[in-house]
Amino acid sequence: MIPTNLLHPHILKKDSLEQKATRDGFGDGLVELGENNSQVVVLCADLAESTRAHLFRERFPDRYVELGVAEQNLAAVGSGMAVYGKIPFILSYAAFSPGRNNEQIRTTISLNNVPVKIVGCHAGLSVGPDGATHQALEDIALMRAQPNMTVIVPCDSEEARKVTIASASYDHPVYIRLARDKSPVFTTKDTPFEIGKSQVFFDVTKRNKNPHVGIIACGAMVYHAVIAAEELFHEGIFVSVLNLSTIKPLDKEGVLSFARDCEAVVSVEEHQVAGGMGSALAELFSQESPKKMKILGVQDRFGQSGNTQELYEEYGLTVSDIKIAVKKMYSKK
Repeated sequence: MIPTNLLHPHILKKDSLEQKATRDGFGDGLVELGENNSQVVVLCADLAESTRAHLFRERFPDRYVELGVAEQNLAAVGSGMAVYGKIPFILSYAAFSPGRNNEQIRTTISLNNVPVKIVGCHAGLSVGPDGATHQALEDIALMRAQPNMTVIVPCDSEEARKVTIASASYDHPVYIRLARDKSPVFTTKDTPFEIGKSQVFFDVTKRNKNPHVGIIACGAMVYHAVIAAEELFHEGIFVSVLNLSTIKPLDKEGVLSFARDCEAVVSVEEHQVAGGMGSALAELFSQESPKKMKILGVQDRFGQSGNTQELYEEYGLTVSDIKIAVKKMYSKK
């Protein structure tokens, strides 16, 4: 099912859409969960406002635990609470959780396969002025390599809300990757979401065209990909876009079906090209259905200070960069 609003380019224009960070959608979803499930608890590492945990804390103070700057304890305490039937959401910046406490996540959460929800906020380049130390660009790689771990990167705040709610009833560890900066809210309450399933967000076959290239994206890059696809359509290059919000478990059937009729694939993510979504796709294609592919992401570099648009330009993640990559892949047919 394709969200009908994504077939109308005037609705896709950034200035006509609400701007909201995925961390805000997460905060909204967390409060909804708290109202409907008394087993949901929230643990935070001294970043309640930044992670939007303060919204839950204000409503359910008896189910909120502040651990201070102790990310290793965050994972271990969360694991213990999960063993005894709670549904813990553990919150920090992604650079610190799973960045700092990766061993505790591995040993106490993944190894035991307990349903702790690890929420890494301020991931990617859009942390902006905080710079390299706070810009987690390797967290997807850390998490998807761990057995039992599910990895989800919502494309906008509405999908982040749905991810939060769905993850609570998912009986496995989950890593949810969230951004600091605001981005367009281009999905709706009616847009489908299911853990482990991809969604076609721009489908040229609905315009009676066969796709030349398929773009597969996650996070804020999905919106960029849709805009690029619309612009390319008017240039005579037909591109469909797949939102791959669940990086692990990978929707193998959905991805292969999407890519089957494409001459090439371009993947786009706000993460290192090593070990991220593109790597997961390359592993799948190489083993199941070889496909020409270009991975757009951070090319073995650390982040740096700057506003979001400046950083996207510096690291080659703008709409223009996506269009250039698509045209190069199409020219190689």
